[in-house]
Amino acid sequence: MSGFEYRGDRARHISFPLGGIGAGSVGIDGQGRFKDFEMGNKPSKNSRNGFTHFLIRAEREGRVLDARVVNGPLQPHFMGDEGGKGNYANYGFGPSRHTLAGVPHFDDCTFAGPFPIARIGFEHSAFPGNVALTAFSPFIPLDDYNSSLPAAFFEIEATNTADEALTYSFMLSVNNPHEQGRINALNKRGKARLLILGTNALDASDPLYGQMCAATDAALGGGQSYWYRGRWFDNLSMFWKDVQTPGAIKNREYPPSAKSGEDIGTLEARFDCAPGQTVKARFVLSWYYPTCVNDWNPLKQKCCEDGCDCASPDMSWTNWYATQFRGADEVAVYALSNFTDFYEKTLAFRDVLTSATLPEAAVDAVTATLSVLKSPTCLRLTDGSFYGWEGCHANAGCCEGSCTHVWNYAYAMCYLFPSLERSMRDLDYRYNLKPDGGMGFRLQLPIGREPTKFRPCCDGQFGGVLKTYREWKLSGDTAWLKKLWPGVKASIEYAWSKDNPDRWDADKDGVLEGRQHHTLDMELFGPNAWLTGFYLGALKAGAEMADALGENETASEYRALFQSGKKTLDTELFNGEYYQQNVDLNNRDILRAFSTPDQAIIGGDGDVADAYWNEEVGEMKYQIGEGCGIDQVLAQWHANLIGLGEIFDREKTKAALAAIHKHNFIRRMGERFNPCRLYCIQDESGALICAYPDGRKRPVISAPYAEETMHGFEYQAAIHMIQEGMTEQGMEIVKAVRDRYDGERRNPWNEIECGSNYARSLAAFALIPAFCGFIADMTKNELTFNPPALKEGFACPFFLPQGWGVFAYSTEKVVLDVRAGTLPVDALNLPFVLAVTGVKKNTELAFTVNNGRIAFPNTAVIKAGEKLTLALG
Repeated sequence: MSGFEYRGDRARHISFPLGGIGAGSVGIDGQGRFKDFEMGNKPSKNSRNGFTHFLIRAEREGRVLDARVVNGPLQPHFMGDEGGKGNYANYGFGPSRHTLAGVPHFDDCTFAGPFPIARIGFEHSAFPGNVALTAFSPFIPLDDYNSSLPAAFFEIEATNTADEALTYSFMLSVNNPHEQGRINALNKRGKARLLILGTNALDASDPLYGQMCAATDAALGGGQSYWYRGRWFDNLSMFWKDVQTPGAIKNREYPPSAKSGEDIGTLEARFDCAPGQTVKARFVLSWYYPTCVNDWNPLKQKCCEDGCDCASPDMSWTNWYATQFRGADEVAVYALSNFTDFYEKTLAFRDVLTSATLPEAAVDAVTATLSVLKSPTCLRLTDGSFYGWEGCHANAGCCEGSCTHVWNYAYAMCYLFPSLERSMRDLDYRYNLKPDGGMGFRLQLPIGREPTKFRPCCDGQFGGVLKTYREWKLSGDTAWLKKLWPGVKASIEYAWSKDNPDRWDADKDGVLEGRQHHTLDMELFGPNAWLTGFYLGALKAGAEMADALGENETASEYRALFQSGKKTLDTELFNGEYYQQNVDLNNRDILRAFSTPDQAIIGGDGDVADAYWNEEVGEMKYQIGEGCGIDQVLAQWHANLIGLGEIFDREKTKAALAAIHKHNFIRRMGERFNPCRLYCIQDESGALICAYPDGRKRPVISAPYAEETMHGFEYQAAIHMIQEGMTEQGMEIVKAVRDRYDGERRNPWNEIECGSNYARSLAAFALIPAFCGFIADMTKNELTFNPPALKEGFACPFFLPQGWGVFAYSTEKVVLDVRAGTLPVDALNLPFVLAVTGVKKNTELAFTVNNGRIAFPNTAVIKAGEKLTLALG
C-alpha cells in the first residue's frame, strides 16, 4: 500500500471524489479539507462551501484539553485564490478563511488510497490521541443502485494515548449553500440524528433548489442548527468559543434568512474512551438536487412576432436518485442503516484489485481512473439511463452527449455496471440514429430531441457496433440484441449508402476512403488503418450478430467486405514498419470533391476545400499521412478484449506496436515542440498522438493534437502491447502516465484531457482483462483465461454481468473463486493447460478436455462463495 500514500508536497493537488454514479460528488483534499462541492448537477472545481469541516475535541473531567479541525497544514501558495470571487477573496488577500488554516489543526497527515476508499491519518504532539478519517462512497460491482447514492460516508476515529479516560467529541459542520431562505434544522429518525439544510426561497422544481444533510448514528452528542449570525468574523469566533466550552455543544436557532450570507450548522458525536481504547463515529453527508436542466444547449423556440429566439421551457428533467428518495434526509437515513454492508462490499472490491498480482502502476491506473464514475462527468437520467460528458470545465460540463468516439475507450462500466453501459447503447440507437443510417455522436438532452445536424463520425459510429457486440457477448442476451439490430445494421450499411454525403466506402470495397470525421475533431481523407480498422471490426462483429439472428445473407455480405478490406489494409497501408494513411497531401482536388455549400466544419465555418488547405505551402492540413499514429491498430485492441479475433495481421500489429513505443513514446517531453495542450511537460514521459520518424514526410500542419499526450490513447496502446506480450513496454507507458499524477504535479484522482475527470481514461480498466487474458462469450457460457505473462501464484479479478470473482493459477491448479453473483460455465478455454486430472466444485464434476478447452456436459453453476478448482497434471 506504500505506493498509494501521499503526504507533504505529494498531497498538494489531491481531491478525492465521494458520491454516487451520476449523483454529484464532493472532494476531500490531501489534508482532509472538503473541496469541490459538485452536488448541484454541474462541476464546481475548487469550491469550499463555507466552513464545512470535521473537528475533534478531547475533554477530561469537565475541562477541554485540546480541540482542532481535522485538517493537516494548508499547502502553499499563500498569496490567495486566483480568480476568487469578491474584492477581498482573491489573489493578494491570502488564503481564504474557509480553508480554516487560521484555526488550530494537525501538524502532519498521511493520505492513503487507493480509490474508492481514502484514509487520512493525522499527527500532532499536543493532541491526546491518534486520529484518522476514513472516507468512501459505495462502489459495489453490479450494484448500480447503491453505487449511485448522492452521499459521502465517513468514519472518524480516535485512539486514547493518555493514561486517563477521555471524552472525545467529533463534530461535522456544514454550510447551507443557498443564498436566501436558508433553513437549518436538527432532527432524529430512528437511530439517525440529522442536521438538514434547505431553503424556503425556491420551489422544489427550480434547478437551484437543493438540500444537504449531515447525519450520524452516534447516540450521544449535541448539535447546532446555526452558528452565530453576526458581521465580520463573528460566526467563526463564536463557534470557537462554543468548541472551547466543555460538554455537548449547545443548539442555537434563527428564523430563515432573507439575506445572502452563510448559515453553518454542526452535528456532534460524543464518546467516553478508556486509555488505549479506540472510538469511532460514523457520519454521512448527503445531498438532494432533484432538477437538472440543459442550460448549455437549450432548444430554441420562436415566441415573438419579431422572431427572437427563447429557450424552450421544457429543458429540465428529474435526476434518477430523486425518483428513489424524497430528500437528503431519506438518503442519509438509508445510508447510515446500510453503512457496514456498503463499506464491507466496497472494501472487498478494492482489496480484490489491490491484491491482484499486477504491477503497482497498473493497479494505480485501474483504481485511480474509476474515480471518473463518481465525478460530475456522469449523470443518470430520470429512468436511470447513463449519460456522460467527455469531462468537466471548472463550472460546467465539457463536451456534451455521451460522445461516442470518446466513450469508445471506456472499459469499466461494461464489466462493473453493465446495465448502465447497455443503457448507453439503448439511447444511442433510439435517439442518435437518423433515417439514412448516419448517427449523431452527441446525445441531445432532454431525451427525445432530434440528433445533432453535424456529420457522423466513423470511429464513434463503428465503435457503437463493437460495443453492442461486446454487451451482447458479456450478457448473452440475444433478445436485447434483436431489439437493437435494425439500428446496428443501418449504421454499418451507412458506410456505402448513397445517402452518405461523406462517401465513406462508396465503392464498397471494405476500405474507408471518403471524408472521415473522428475523435481528433477533424476529418481524414483517403485510406487509413485507424478508421478502416473500426469499419472492419464492425463488419466482422456485424456478421456474427447477423448469423445469430438468422440473417445469413447479410452475414456473408459483411464477411466478404471484411476480407476485401483486410487484404488492402495489410498490404497497401502497412509501410514495412507500421500502418499509415495513404493520401496525396498536395492534391487539393481530394478536398474539392467534398465541397458543398452547407458543410459544418469544426474550428470554423466555410468550405472544406478552404478549411483543410494550407495555401502558403500548397498542402492539405490535419492529416496523418506517413505518421505513426498511436491509434493505428486500435480496433485490434477492442477485438482482443471482446473476442472478435483478428482484424489486422498479428505480426504486422506487433510491429506497429513496437513502432509506437519506439517513435511515439518520449522519455523527456521538454525537448519536444508542442503547440497544443500541455498534458505532459518538462522531465515527464508520455506517448504522442502522432510521431514522424526520420525519413517520413511530416505535414506542415498535421492532425490536431498530434504533439499531445492524451491518457486514454496512451492506455489503449500500452494495454495492447501487454496483450501482445510486450509487457515491459506497455507498463513503461502506463507508469509514465501515473507518474504525472503524483499528487504534487496533478491530482491522482483527476486525469485531464479536455477538462477534468476525463472519460477516455476509463480505458485503464482494460488492464484487468488484458493481464488476465479474459474473454467472455456468455451466449455460450464460455470463458477464456490466457494471461500473456502467466507466472506461479498469478491472481487477477474478472467481472461479468452475472457475477465476478478471482482467477488464480499455480502449477498445481486453476481456481475460479466467485465473490458475487452466480456464474454458469459450460466451457473454460485455458490455452496454457496441457492436462486436467480433475474438477471440483464441492464435489467432482464431469468434464472433457480438448486442446485446453475444458467442457462441462452439465453446466457448472458457481455461486458466490464457491470455487471451481481444476487440478492440473
